[in-house]
Amino acid sequence: MHQHFLLYKPAGYISQFIYEKKRNKKKLGNLFDFPEGTMAIGRLDENSEGLLMLTTDGKVSEKIRGAHYEKQYIVQVDGVITNEAIDKLKKGVEIGVKGERLITKECFAALIDKPNFIGEGYRIRSDRHGPTSWLTITLTQGKFRQVRKMTAAVGFPTLRLIRVRIGNWYLEGLKVGEVVEIKL
Repeated sequence: MHQHFLLYKPAGYISQFIYEKKRNKKKLGNLFDFPEGTMAIGRLDENSEGLLMLTTDGKVSEKIRGAHYEKQYIVQVDGVITNEAIDKLKKGVEIGVKGERLITKECFAALIDKPNFIGEGYRIRSDRHGPTSWLTITLTQGKFRQVRKMTAAVGFPTLRLIRVRIGNWYLEGLKVGEVVEIKL
């Protein structure tokens, strides 16, 4: 019988169970005693945080990584973002992925107030370095470091990235590092 989990991945952890390079990294297995064969469904880079789904079923992993499941992010960017930059994000911007250039698919993007349920996270920099803005971005594709590349492409680099939703599963209500088993 397969098992499925939701995890509030903290920043500073990689979305893997095995890391064979020489550097010592914090892995998902340090957070919970997952059953053998558990895999992350998609990834969040080491500096990103938020909702991560895990499963022991490869077919479920493939299905949820697909375009039928929206992924929503809360993003803190450097500077006061413009409406023009947000419009560009919505329409698609050119980014590089594995040495190729591609235009991202249309997405939802909007300026928001910082949500109270995401906590402080780790401090990226102090406020004396200038203003920041908070956005929500919802994608149906997930290329390597896509959100970070998108915000940089419009001139507002990402400072903090939190995935808050995958399909109908939400981060809100989970504590940082908390794992909850779910039924599919």
